[in-house]
Amino acid sequence: MTSRSVTEPLEAAVLTALSRVIDPEIRRPVTELDMIGGVTVADGAAHVDLKLTIVGCPAADRIERDVRAAAASVDGVTAVSVDVSVMTREERDALTARLRGGRPREHQFGPDSLTKVFAVTSGKGGVGKSTLTANLAVSLAAKGLAVGLVDADVFGFSIPGILGIEGAVPTRVGELILPPVAHGVKVVSIGMFLPQPAPGAPRNTAVSWRGPMLHRTVQQFLTDVWFGDLDVLLLDLPPGTGDVAISVGQLLPQAQVLVVTTPQTAAAEVAERSGIAARQTGQTVIGVVENMAGLPQADGTVLELFGSGGGEELARRLDVPVLASVPLSVDLRRGGDTGAPVVLTTPDDPAAVAIDALADTLATRARGLAGRHLAMRINP
Repeated sequence: MTSRSVTEPLEAAVLTALSRVIDPEIRRPVTELDMIGGVTVADGAAHVDLKLTIVGCPAADRIERDVRAAAASVDGVTAVSVDVSVMTREERDALTARLRGGRPREHQFGPDSLTKVFAVTSGKGGVGKSTLTANLAVSLAAKGLAVGLVDADVFGFSIPGILGIEGAVPTRVGELILPPVAHGVKVVSIGMFLPQPAPGAPRNTAVSWRGPMLHRTVQQFLTDVWFGDLDVLLLDLPPGTGDVAISVGQLLPQAQVLVVTTPQTAAAEVAERSGIAARQTGQTVIGVVENMAGLPQADGTVLELFGSGGGEELARRLDVPVLASVPLSVDLRRGGDTGAPVVLTTPDDPAAVAIDALADTLATRARGLAGRHLAMRINP
């Protein structure tokens, strides 16, 4: 038996072990990403050529460590060496094309996409729309769905803080941007692309853009940020009926819209305008979510700090159902401040229960058909 015939099975075993090493940012096996340039084994010593996707890859140390551990775990391997290099431009372009599944560089959620798209809007700020959207995304992901979340509130972005990923930076592979993951949700926000403050300094960068920049930002979120195959995409829209709402209507005409309000009459009246604006862009308003519906008391009564009836009145005006009534909750507020969603930390909290029930409703809802090409057969 030749030495080569002995080492070939070992090399195959090392490659099999390396297929279990996952790139922590792209979340695919390194072998599938062509990050393993080759494996050789001589006299029990395994040598692995590892190709990182980019120079200065933040996960380089972890990947190299995992590769060493995987190779060393193979019976018959007595030593491991790893040669680390970086992919060429051509190799990186081939990788991004593979990640896109051969699809052209266009936004991923067109009319023929199977992803259910829900845009969460409100008439005015301060109604808890972002906190609701973030917890809703986490609840859907906890049910086993593949979920993406676009923080489209460019001026008032808050999703990274609510989900505990402030300071997270997306991974770039060529022209492709891979979003960070928080609690099982793939997330992108303009806050991830702004200059990061020094440790301990306040995060007080302001965005002051006009309409064309806002449109391009939303378009790039849907084109350059690669979410992969999603079951659900949520968009946290800015309050009101401005440029971003119009852009989302143009780019995602099949989006189904949730309108968030508080029970207060003034908030409900303003929220009606955001629902009307969504319909004017061709989107479908599927329901109302009444947030801050009341504060449960120890004696079983409910303190209605913001009044009552606003959600039902808004639903009547828009001719849609009230899909959820979410009570005021200290734990919900605390979770938003600490980056720990209440649906995970305190699932029996009344607000968490209401949001989880809303997630059940959306998870079983069919995706919108607006703009979708429907096959038609005409019998002769």
